[in-house]
Amino acid sequence: MLEEYSLKLSGCTLFITGASRGIGKAIALKAAKDGANIVIAAKTSEPHPKLAGTIYTAAEEIEAAGGKALPCVVNVREEEQIADAVEKAVQKFGGIDILVNNASAISLTGTLETTAKKLDLMMSANTRGTYLTSKLCLPFLKNSKIAHILNISPPLNLNPIWFKNHCAYTISKYGMSMCVLGMAEEFRGEVAVNALWPKTAIYTAAMDMLGGPGVEKQCRKTDIVADAAYCILTKPKSFTGNFVIDEHLLKKEGIKNFDVYAVAPGHPVIPDYFLDEDLDTQAMKMEAQGASSGFREEKKADGAKHTGPEGSQISLETSTAKPSGSVAETFKIIEGIINEDVVKSTQGVFLFELSGEEGGTWYIDLKNKGGNTGSGEPPVKADVIMSMSSNDFVKMFTGKLKPTMAFMSGKLKIKGNMSLALRLEKLVSQLGSKL
Repeated sequence: MLEEYSLKLSGCTLFITGASRGIGKAIALKAAKDGANIVIAAKTSEPHPKLAGTIYTAAEEIEAAGGKALPCVVNVREEEQIADAVEKAVQKFGGIDILVNNASAISLTGTLETTAKKLDLMMSANTRGTYLTSKLCLPFLKNSKIAHILNISPPLNLNPIWFKNHCAYTISKYGMSMCVLGMAEEFRGEVAVNALWPKTAIYTAAMDMLGGPGVEKQCRKTDIVADAAYCILTKPKSFTGNFVIDEHLLKKEGIKNFDVYAVAPGHPVIPDYFLDEDLDTQAMKMEAQGASSGFREEKKADGAKHTGPEGSQISLETSTAKPSGSVAETFKIIEGIINEDVVKSTQGVFLFELSGEEGGTWYIDLKNKGGNTGSGEPPVKADVIMSMSSNDFVKMFTGKLKPTMAFMSGKLKIKGNMSLALRLEKLVSQLGSKL
């Protein structure tokens, strides 16, 4: 991991949104080791039933690490709350040197499944919240010798693959990135404005909720983003307008061993959204550890080509390879491994709408009594509806197609409870050795 002993951020004041947990708190703790002042601008003042940490517990950790903390209840959707926290920060610490726009909302839903409430939440928290917080901090940032804004947002990538499954979320995150484009130019020479995005999935409490038990093995720790953020925030103001990927930057800083950032060293990690190149990279890593070359097919679809970053051509050809086994056989085996423990740990009814040679409707009930499977509609309302080809369904349950990657590449469409959908991956992994 990156270690700094020069205390470059000593005495600096960082205003960090969403700093009560996850990436925001990790960045705060990294700066606190230098003796920085941290404004914890986050919503959680009372313990959350599913997410650990409050602004007050984060403040205790920051002060224990060597920094000074100012916990402020801030919902970035509320301008008055942001303004109040900015005023308190200036009164307590004398100014603001760095703003980290980390707070974000996510709903990985298609256009027809995204409610107005979810749409408003993502747009107002991600795009509007970033814009407003930047606007209110900028007068003080302009008076700072350090003067940095860092948005935790992705590089702008217009490959349609990143829009078609969760258009609203993509637009809202790209709104944060467009703030970087505009503000970096508007305040060039006065305030540095950059974006930072992880190359892989990062393990946080929210990831636990989305992915369920076992997802952590496929993730890196928040430390990698914190180390990359530190590198950016300690650069001069001339470093501005950049869309930085954590691993790429840390390699330039001399980091060679990235296993130290892994939750489970040696285990393949999930590539993050919006990064085309990582699907191929991940495929090679998986194949090197014995995975089927069919994993690489997850990047292919519809026989089209799209232009990626810097004009690179991304092949999206459809694979014609046919899997072994059949849909009916797969459901028989699923039925055979269902037990009370699986039902108790999953608690969901899944409906599969399959197209292709063995198309039809099937279900897996992992909620009622001892669980069961069958063709047609389930006896009770499904919690999750998954649409994909029958070929890809068999590939997924034989371990040749990871559910997460199937969704990211557009081969799997999901309606309903996303947390339950990702939890199904545990069942898929159990089936891999039996099919």
